[in-house]
Amino acid sequence: MSYSRQSMGSGLFLTYLFGSCSRSTRGYEFGRTYVVRPKGKHQATIVWLHGLGDNGSSSSQLLESLPLPNIKWICPTAPSRPVSLLGGFPCTAWFDVGEISEDLHDDIEGLDASAAHIANLLSAEPTDVKVGIGGFSMGAAIALYSTTCYALGRYGTGHAYTINLRATVGLSGWLPGWRSLRSKIESSNEVARRAASIPILLAHGTSDDVVPYRFGEKSAHSLAMAGFRQTMFKPYEGLGHYTVPKEMDEVVHWLVSRLGLEGSR
Repeated sequence: MSYSRQSMGSGLFLTYLFGSCSRSTRGYEFGRTYVVRPKGKHQATIVWLHGLGDNGSSSSQLLESLPLPNIKWICPTAPSRPVSLLGGFPCTAWFDVGEISEDLHDDIEGLDASAAHIANLLSAEPTDVKVGIGGFSMGAAIALYSTTCYALGRYGTGHAYTINLRATVGLSGWLPGWRSLRSKIESSNEVARRAASIPILLAHGTSDDVVPYRFGEKSAHSLAMAGFRQTMFKPYEGLGHYTVPKEMDEVVHWLVSRLGLEGSR
């Protein structure tokens, strides 16, 4: 069975990939997607993912102000779902999550569904446009999970991941599935090659009281040890669980350099 990636709607795409999953996953509908069009030549498209309880609108407002005229930003909104961390209270979330800890259980079903939604948003981009993923907090977590799917060539369900990612940015987040990542990457030379090929920028505030700094540091270490050789980690002294202009300036410079953008800044 095959579909045209360009013409397949997100709902059909997810039903095709996860048709055998429980109704609880299929029942969550993704919210509105906001798009910031490039002001110059379209050279790259990045899907940017918001944090827990937020939406794509606030992301688009932040990104629109960045001096990156060659990037198209796609800012989706996560489904509203019960979240274990909040005692089952529903809010926008890319997947279910409990307390951020060393023993955090990964909601693979939710992670895969969101990763597939993001991949579908990128699937219609022109072939000469470089594509990437970025995000904040939980958005950074799903961005990093999508990056591991790219390297492995498959989702957690085993279905093929076909987007050719060129860059990943994760701010104040964490890496789902970090325990088993190294053994999976080392299972194949092709997988290891893809892992080594993608640039990753991680940044984290040392005073983050929501996603503690050590999880950002551990995520960067786990990625590097697994073979993601182009992982860069930037600590921000005294920064809490939010972004600041200095951090976003770093993101701008890094994207211009890594994606080879013309006419930026």
